[in-house]
Amino acid sequence: MPTFVRTEKCDGCKGQDRTACMYICPHDLMKLDKDGSETGHAMKSYNQEPEQCWECYSCVKICPQQAIECRHYADVVPMGASVQPLRGSDSIIWNIKFRNGNMKRFKFPIRTTPEGSIEPYEGKPEIDLANISAPGNFTIDPAKLPGDRSELIRL
Repeated sequence: MPTFVRTEKCDGCKGQDRTACMYICPHDLMKLDKDGSETGHAMKSYNQEPEQCWECYSCVKICPQQAIECRHYADVVPMGASVQPLRGSDSIIWNIKFRNGNMKRFKFPIRTTPEGSIEPYEGKPEIDLANISAPGNFTIDPAKLPGDRSELIRL
Protein backbone atom coordinates (compact mmCIF):
# COMPACT_ATOMS: atom_id res chain seq x y z
CA MET A 1 0.00 0.00 0.00
CA PRO A 2 2.09 2.91 -1.24
CA THR A 3 1.90 6.34 0.36
CA PHE A 4 0.61 9.61 -1.00
CA VAL A 5 0.58 13.17 0.30
CA ARG A 6 -2.59 15.12 1.02
CA THR A 7 -1.53 18.48 -0.41
CA GLU A 8 -4.12 20.40 1.61
CA LYS A 9 -2.40 19.24 4.84
CA CYS A 10 1.26 19.33 3.73
CA ASP A 11 3.19 22.49 4.56
CA GLY A 12 6.52 21.34 3.07
CA CYS A 13 7.93 21.23 6.60
CA LYS A 14 7.84 25.03 6.72
CA GLY A 15 9.88 25.59 3.57
CA GLN A 16 13.07 23.80 4.51
CA ASP A 17 15.30 22.17 1.89
CA ARG A 18 14.51 18.65 3.09
CA THR A 19 11.18 17.61 4.51
CA ALA A 20 10.84 15.04 7.28
CA CYS A 21 9.49 12.47 4.82
CA MET A 22 12.45 13.03 2.48
CA TYR A 23 14.83 12.53 5.39
CA ILE A 24 13.25 9.28 6.62
CA CYS A 25 12.36 7.47 3.34
CA PRO A 26 14.79 4.54 2.93
CA HIS A 27 14.19 4.41 -0.83
CA ASP A 28 14.47 8.20 -1.48
CA LEU A 29 11.00 8.35 -3.01
CA MET A 30 9.69 11.46 -1.29
CA LYS A 31 10.43 14.72 -3.05
CA LEU A 32 9.66 18.40 -2.42
CA ASP A 33 8.14 20.26 -5.36
CA LYS A 34 9.63 23.67 -4.58
CA ASP A 35 8.14 25.68 -7.44
CA GLY A 36 5.08 23.56 -8.27
CA SER A 37 6.39 22.61 -11.72
CA GLU A 38 6.08 18.84 -11.15
CA THR A 39 2.77 18.51 -9.31
CA GLY A 40 1.14 21.92 -9.54
CA HIS A 41 1.51 22.33 -5.76
CA ALA A 42 4.44 24.51 -4.73
CA MET A 43 6.33 23.62 -1.53
CA LYS A 44 4.50 20.31 -1.11
CA SER A 45 6.03 16.86 -0.81
CA TYR A 46 5.02 13.95 -2.99
CA ASN A 47 5.89 10.31 -3.60
CA GLN A 48 7.67 10.42 -6.95
CA GLU A 49 7.36 6.65 -7.65
CA PRO A 50 4.52 5.06 -5.65
CA GLU A 51 5.01 1.69 -7.35
CA GLN A 52 8.53 1.56 -5.85
CA CYS A 53 7.32 2.25 -2.29
CA TRP A 54 8.65 -0.26 0.26
CA GLU A 55 5.54 0.26 2.37
CA CYS A 56 7.56 0.83 5.53
CA TYR A 57 5.29 3.79 6.42
CA SER A 58 8.19 5.71 7.94
CA CYS A 59 7.02 8.84 6.13
CA VAL A 60 3.47 8.36 7.42
CA LYS A 61 4.72 8.08 10.97
CA ILE A 62 7.15 11.02 10.87
CA CYS A 63 5.00 13.61 9.07
CA PRO A 64 4.39 16.45 11.57
CA GLN A 65 1.20 17.50 9.74
CA GLN A 66 -0.09 13.92 9.32
CA ALA A 67 -0.44 14.72 5.64
CA ILE A 68 0.76 11.35 4.32
CA GLU A 69 -1.70 8.50 3.90
CA CYS A 70 -1.62 5.00 2.49
CA ARG A 71 -3.04 4.35 -0.96
CA HIS A 72 -4.51 0.92 -0.55
CA TYR A 73 -4.75 -1.83 -3.08
CA ALA A 74 -8.29 -2.27 -4.40
CA ASP A 75 -8.43 -5.94 -3.45
CA VAL A 76 -7.47 -5.16 0.18
CA VAL A 77 -9.27 -1.88 0.79
CA PRO A 78 -11.92 -1.21 -1.87
CA MET A 79 -13.10 2.25 -2.92
CA GLY A 80 -14.51 4.31 -0.09
CA ALA A 81 -12.35 2.82 2.64
CA SER A 82 -9.32 4.43 4.28
CA VAL A 83 -6.57 3.88 6.80
CA GLN A 84 -5.10 6.84 8.66
CA PRO A 85 -2.46 6.80 11.40
CA LEU A 86 -2.63 9.27 14.28
CA ARG A 87 0.75 9.69 15.93
CA GLY A 88 0.95 10.42 19.63
CA SER A 89 3.90 10.83 21.96
CA ASP A 90 3.86 7.19 23.05
CA SER A 91 1.74 5.36 20.45
CA ILE A 92 0.30 5.30 16.95
CA ILE A 93 -3.42 4.76 16.49
CA TRP A 94 -4.45 3.36 13.11
CA ASN A 95 -8.00 4.41 12.16
CA ILE A 96 -9.54 2.05 9.64
CA LYS A 97 -12.74 3.07 7.90
CA PHE A 98 -14.53 0.37 5.97
CA ARG A 99 -16.71 0.96 2.91
CA ASN A 100 -19.85 0.41 4.93
CA GLY A 101 -18.84 3.22 7.32
CA ASN A 102 -17.69 1.02 10.21
CA MET A 103 -14.58 2.26 12.00
CA LYS A 104 -11.90 0.29 13.85
CA ARG A 105 -8.94 1.61 15.79
CA PHE A 106 -5.73 -0.17 16.65
CA LYS A 107 -3.26 1.30 19.11
CA PHE A 108 0.42 0.35 19.00
CA PRO A 109 3.15 1.63 21.34
CA ILE A 110 6.15 3.39 19.81
CA ARG A 111 9.71 3.77 20.99
CA THR A 112 9.94 6.42 23.64
CA THR A 113 13.71 6.39 24.16
CA PRO A 114 15.61 9.16 22.39
CA GLU A 115 17.22 8.05 19.13
CA GLY A 116 20.85 7.08 19.62
CA SER A 117 20.56 6.82 23.42
CA ILE A 118 20.57 3.02 23.63
CA GLU A 119 23.90 1.37 24.48
CA PRO A 120 23.65 -2.06 22.77
CA TYR A 121 26.76 -3.50 24.45
CA GLU A 122 26.04 -2.15 27.93
CA GLY A 123 26.44 -4.89 30.53
CA LYS A 124 28.09 -7.29 28.06
CA PRO A 125 31.58 -8.64 28.73
CA GLU A 126 34.50 -7.37 26.67
CA ILE A 127 35.49 -9.78 23.89
CA ASP A 128 38.77 -11.64 24.29
CA LEU A 129 40.25 -11.88 20.79
CA ALA A 130 42.34 -14.88 21.82
CA ASN A 131 39.08 -16.87 22.16
CA ILE A 132 37.30 -15.46 19.10
CA SER A 133 36.79 -18.86 17.45
CA ALA A 134 35.71 -20.62 20.66
CA PRO A 135 32.10 -21.85 20.93
CA GLY A 136 29.75 -19.15 22.20
CA ASN A 137 31.21 -16.32 20.16
CA PHE A 138 29.58 -14.92 17.06
CA THR A 139 32.15 -16.12 14.56
CA ILE A 140 31.94 -19.50 12.83
CA ASP A 141 34.83 -21.10 10.98
CA PRO A 142 33.50 -21.58 7.39
CA ALA A 143 35.61 -24.73 7.00
CA LYS A 144 33.60 -26.36 9.80
CA LEU A 145 30.17 -25.63 8.31
CA PRO A 146 28.19 -28.69 7.23
CA GLY A 147 27.41 -29.25 3.55
CA ASP A 148 29.20 -29.04 0.25
CA ARG A 149 31.07 -25.71 -0.14
CA SER A 150 30.83 -25.95 -3.94
CA GLU A 151 27.07 -25.36 -3.62
CA LEU A 152 27.56 -21.88 -2.19
CA ILE A 153 26.52 -18.94 -4.35
CA ARG A 154 29.49 -17.05 -5.74
CA LEU A 155 29.08 -13.37 -6.58
